[in-house]
Amino acid sequence: MIHAGLFNQIPPTTMKLLLIGHGYLGQAITREFLSGGWEVATVSRSGEDAALACDVGNAGDVAKLPQADFMVHCAASGRGGAEAYQQVYVDGCRNLTKNFPTTPLLFTSSSSVYAQTDGEIVTEESPAIPDRDTGKLLLEAEQIVLAAGGIVTRLSGIYGPERSVLLKKFFSGEAVIEEDGRRFLNQIHRDDAARAIFHLATLQPRPSREIFNLTDSVSLTQRECYQKLSEIFVRPLPPSGPRDLNRKRGWTHKQVSNEKLRATGWQPRFPSFLDAVGEIAKTL
Repeated sequence: MIHAGLFNQIPPTTMKLLLIGHGYLGQAITREFLSGGWEVATVSRSGEDAALACDVGNAGDVAKLPQADFMVHCAASGRGGAEAYQQVYVDGCRNLTKNFPTTPLLFTSSSSVYAQTDGEIVTEESPAIPDRDTGKLLLEAEQIVLAAGGIVTRLSGIYGPERSVLLKKFFSGEAVIEEDGRRFLNQIHRDDAARAIFHLATLQPRPSREIFNLTDSVSLTQRECYQKLSEIFVRPLPPSGPRDLNRKRGWTHKQVSNEKLRATGWQPRFPSFLDAVGEIAKTL
């Protein structure tokens, strides 16, 4: 068990971050590190928005990247399948750890690697046995990072300004309560995720070969969530329907715990999705 009293923050005045992936989460991470006094070199495949152009799945491209004090790999797969996951995550993490063997790497994985369906509380010690090839490839990438002394964060579904699939479906009338609505929803606000990543990068001593669940503090059932949204926005409760077995992250029923991360001193600004919905709704 990690205790907050064992950690202090590293003064980040001259530290340099190499950030792989500069999308929705990556841009928030950049803002967080810049506000903390770091220099940030951003990397994307396209090289847009002043980022360095690099295909992390290409060892030659990665070898040309600048040195840094810390690396974060949060590149998206571009909605691709197993082939994209292999290239971006497995090959990408392997190339980064081989080219920068002394630079700590934090890899943003996914809580979808937990395939539990019985509603249990899931910690970092719980079995991670995904039933999809994409999840298995994420685990392979995680092992590469951990073997190199890095950090793995397993993120729940990200929402934030201008982004919430759940809210958009609720407002559009597309939302469906699956069966009896008992399935738990696990989410994390984008800005809380960025703050957590900065927090882990600046802990002293910095964690090594550690996995942290990155999720908010309250796992709402689907029915409870929609009931609260109906009350907040004075709209009808969505209808009931069958399970959606085709969701990208798979159909699971679990309560992902963030207790290990909170024990290091991090606390989410939005402990529950419901704490943020009023603010998020204005941006959709």
